[in-house]
Amino acid sequence: MVIEVQPLMTRNLGTALGGDCAGPRRVARRLWPLVIGLTSIAGAAAGLRLGVGLNVSRSAPRGIYRTVADAPARGELVVACLPPAVGAFGRTRGYLRPGGCPGGAQPVLKRIGAVAGDRVELDGDGVTVSGIRLLARPIEARDSAGRPLPHAALGAQIAAPGEVWLFGRSPGRSWDSRYFGPVPATSLRGVVRPLLTVD
Repeated sequence: MVIEVQPLMTRNLGTALGGDCAGPRRVARRLWPLVIGLTSIAGAAAGLRLGVGLNVSRSAPRGIYRTVADAPARGELVVACLPPAVGAFGRTRGYLRPGGCPGGAQPVLKRIGAVAGDRVELDGDGVTVSGIRLLARPIEARDSAGRPLPHAALGAQIAAPGEVWLFGRSPGRSWDSRYFGPVPATSLRGVVRPLLTVD
C-alpha cells in the first residue's frame, strides 16, 4: 500500500485560496492581508479597552495617547465630545469626522484653557484667560476653504460653573472655543497623556 503525503499548505489550503497547486509563497501572499486585518482589529480592540487612541489632528501633537484617571483641570489635555449642534456644524464643514459622540461627530483632543470662575477675554488679537495671554493670534474670519467662520462673542466673560473652554495648540487653524465657545464639563471624556508623538 502506497500513501501519498502532500503538505496541507500546498494542496488543500492552496486549492482553497485559488489554484490547483498554489505554492507556500502564493498562499502566504494571499493570507497576508487577512493577518494584517486581524492584527489591526485586535490592536484596535485592545486600544479601546486600555484607553489608547491615535491623534492625527494638528490640534495636539500627532501620536498615540492613553487615557488616565486624573481629574480634568486647567492646562490638561482632554478628549471631549462637543455639544451635538457644534459637532454637527464641524461635520458639515469637514472639521470633524463621523464618530461616537452625541450628534455623530468624532471626539476632539484639546487643552483646557479656562474653567469655572476664570475671566475669558476674546479680542481681535487672541485670547486672554485671567490676565494671561493664551493665544496671541487673531480669530480667523474665514476657514481654510474661504467660508465665513462664526466665532464666540468678543469681549470678556466669566466661565460659568460646569463649563470649560478648550483650545488647540495651533493658534491659527485650530477649531476650538474661540469659535464655538465654552462646552459643558460633562462633555469631557477623559484626561490623556502622550505615549508616542511625532511632532
